[in-house]
Amino acid sequence: MKPRPDLSPADREGFIGAFERALRQIPTVRGVRLGTRITHGAGYESSAPDMDYLATIDFDDLDGLQTYLRHPAHADLGARFGQALTGALVYDFEVGGAEVLGDVVRR
Repeated sequence: MKPRPDLSPADREGFIGAFERALRQIPTVRGVRLGTRITHGAGYESSAPDMDYLATIDFDDLDGLQTYLRHPAHADLGARFGQALTGALVYDFEVGGAEVLGDVVRR
């Protein structure tokens, strides 16, 4: 995610509040991780999109994700998302441990 630099303090707080409400009110959310991008001179950094922050939200399964997406608290967050950010990349993944590497590479 890349927040708008000109976002008003009230709009920043509104976005944060909507995010927190969605996480608290939607029962299928199992975990959340937020991070700040770091750069340290690795070659791949120049080809990566220019985003500043990462958010990952965990669900037990696809039904949990779909429940989250249909929830009214997510609708409020989604409305604020476009207003608060100049850019974002949003993807849904099924994840596992290193044991799935063979399956991933063979696809």
